[in-house]
Amino acid sequence: MIKSIAIALAALLAGIPVAHAQGYPNKPVRIVVGFAAGGPSDIVARMIGRALSDKLGRQVIVENRAGATGTIGAEIVAKAPADGYSLYLASQTTHAVAPYMYSKVGYDPIKDFATVVLVAQNPLLVVAHPSLGVKSMKELVAFARKRPGELNFATGGQGSSPHMSMELLKRTLNLNMVAIHYKGDGAAIGELVGGQVPIMSASIAGLLPYARNGKLRGLAITGSKRSTIAPDYPTIQEALGIKDYEVITWFGILTTAGTPADIVNRLNKEIVQAIGEPAMKEQISKLGMEAVGNTPEQYAAFLRSENVKWGNMVKALNLKAQ
Repeated sequence: MIKSIAIALAALLAGIPVAHAQGYPNKPVRIVVGFAAGGPSDIVARMIGRALSDKLGRQVIVENRAGATGTIGAEIVAKAPADGYSLYLASQTTHAVAPYMYSKVGYDPIKDFATVVLVAQNPLLVVAHPSLGVKSMKELVAFARKRPGELNFATGGQGSSPHMSMELLKRTLNLNMVAIHYKGDGAAIGELVGGQVPIMSASIAGLLPYARNGKLRGLAITGSKRSTIAPDYPTIQEALGIKDYEVITWFGILTTAGTPADIVNRLNKEIVQAIGEPAMKEQISKLGMEAVGNTPEQYAAFLRSENVKWGNMVKALNLKAQ
């Protein structure tokens, strides 16, 4: 009798997470964004939110919690109930750079999150102001070698993808160039177009219009393969004959660690279907990005590799949050 009760109780307890997942969602879901409204993170989150609202049959709210390079928003989701109602729009900055720049953040970028899906990614475009007189990456490198410490490059802020991409180039080729940090890519691009700073690496979508109208000169792509959005530009690997250089920016959806696998898989399925639809792919392409849509396991492996790569870079450069 006791054995039968124990077996029944075990079966009941085992079924609780499944029942939870089957009833998901029964209330609104939120996607937390660690940056202000209107930026790339916010735009991608709202695209995913609209698609999920339709597919889940529940309202999906985008909640902007800006501050501390996205770490405030990430901490909120890391400490939320593990029920799939709090999602985070993660990026290279929030989950592979910022955790190592701050002396302490309120989350572990790997252990405190369950990976759902890598939504989109894109390489950056390296550009130069025409007044610099360089027309290729080889010419840029030669210029930097002849004038060590004299060539400045713009960034959208310390630890941003534009910053880290140029630091990796410096480290790979042993170049001496100086970072000039601005408050966001928009401010940096404005100074670059105005000729106040000569070079920059940033989002293809942000720089391509200027490269095409001649106000800036496009030199190369930071990915390991040519971009489908700007296929005319060689990769840095091609242009300089180096094999170990690759920088991509990315956005992915995470939720709180311990969230039932059924819920994670449901979210993955719906988002993958959404970003595979032509209309969504076109929206992502207009942002200068390429849709991905992989499995939770693939995203987890990618996130771990990004942490090793950029965590080591932050430590080697001794970057500290300002």
